[in-house]
Amino acid sequence: MRRKNKNGTGIIVFVVLCIFGIVAFGKIKLEDRKDDLDKRIKSLESRIAAEEERAIDIRNLEAYVQTKRYIEDIAREKLGLVYDYEIIFKEDNN
Repeated sequence: MRRKNKNGTGIIVFVVLCIFGIVAFGKIKLEDRKDDLDKRIKSLESRIAAEEERAIDIRNLEAYVQTKRYIEDIAREKLGLVYDYEIIFKEDNN
């Protein structure tokens, strides 16, 4: 009777150790996955911050494009236009 009891106890201990090993291995895998996801979150947060800054720049550019100053700058740069009271000096290429 004692022999049977020791075998049963040994099997129970073996099963408990197997379950413990499986849980420990699963915990390690989950921690690794958590670390990877934390890195991804940080990366995405930095990308979000960069895109928010870009959105602010775009809004500022949009406001600037609607100003008279922008129209004047483009007229001067692209079309070479000036006001009547302005004098243009051109460099001689000789």
